[in-house]
Amino acid sequence: MQHKTLGRFFTLAACAAAACIASSPALAQEVVKIGYTGPLSGGAALYGKNVLSGIQMAVDEINASGLQVSGKKVKLEVVALDDKYAPAEAAINARRLVQQHKTPAVFVPHSGGIFALQAFNEQEKFLVMAYSSVPRITDAGNKLTIRIPPAYTGYIEPFIKAQMKRYGKNVAMVPADHDYAKAWVQAFVPAWEGAGGKVVGNIPMSYTKATDFYTGVSRAIAEKPDVMFVGGPSEPTALVVKQARELGFKGGFIIMDQAKMDEMAKITSGLGMLEGSIGVMPLVNDARPVAQAYNARYKKLHDGRDATTEMSLNYTMTWALANAMKLAGTTTDATAIRAKMPDAMKALPKDVNPNEVEGIDAKGGSVADTVVGWVQKGKIEPVRLSELAK
Repeated sequence: MQHKTLGRFFTLAACAAAACIASSPALAQEVVKIGYTGPLSGGAALYGKNVLSGIQMAVDEINASGLQVSGKKVKLEVVALDDKYAPAEAAINARRLVQQHKTPAVFVPHSGGIFALQAFNEQEKFLVMAYSSVPRITDAGNKLTIRIPPAYTGYIEPFIKAQMKRYGKNVAMVPADHDYAKAWVQAFVPAWEGAGGKVVGNIPMSYTKATDFYTGVSRAIAEKPDVMFVGGPSEPTALVVKQARELGFKGGFIIMDQAKMDEMAKITSGLGMLEGSIGVMPLVNDARPVAQAYNARYKKLHDGRDATTEMSLNYTMTWALANAMKLAGTTTDATAIRAKMPDAMKALPKDVNPNEVEGIDAKGGSVADTVVGWVQKGKIEPVRLSELAK
């Protein structure tokens, strides 16, 4: 009887001790929610899921490595909401994420949604992690915004110089009709004309709502362009290219950076129809060792599926966000976290920076000498923007 009583006593004592240890401030684990609002259904669903996949991979690795902020263990969790690529839905989602889940940062992968969040994020004190290369995102002076990819304006002059030299001076614009595509067009048209070229057609189409682009593409081809400017989510962009080739277009394509050529090749049955295209270098074709190592890790976790650029860039910036929390000593103060983002980016290990992002500028935009891809003789050839612009 005495042994049973003592046994119960030691059991209770051990439980009490474990409870004390678990509740100790030094060892307690804080759960921090990271928000995501993006297209998880509809025509842009693949794009939205790719972005989310990169964020989630980083969160899993960060949790496995053991994040500590001010001596407290921190576990990150992603809360993802579908906004169907609609800015109004993105704003509703962001308010829900911040108010219900207390997210210090919200990732959003489309410019319309980003601008919608910027209307109130400084007042509600959360960081907008903006996956869009529109320069205005950071030029507007929002103090709680990080632009994840480098500005698309860095692509325009090198792309124009390369394609105009190779194919000719007449371009037909057949972009998507969302805000991001409009911003690209607004910058591209004067640059093309300033280089001595002519815009022979400008026919925006609803890439996220349509699957047949015959009417718009045939109108563009009727103007006899040497080059076609296309771009939106990868799948519909590929359909536009496919229909252009089927209608007899022989020239080159300038592909807006939202679309990824490796994903497009799945729709066009290889790179044949993409011959002469210039756009973002697919990660799977990037020969840099750190990019290949990242892709190998991603494939292992995702049944052999290759990673994409939107995955890798959001992956890197999620790591930078966690590192900024650590440097700032807070998981809740968005202003303090934002202030440490440049230092956090520079301090990242190379193996979590497959795109070799060099830093974050004073406005909050990422900086890099980007490697792009140019389809030549059936292969995607790598070239840095700095080399292409020469």
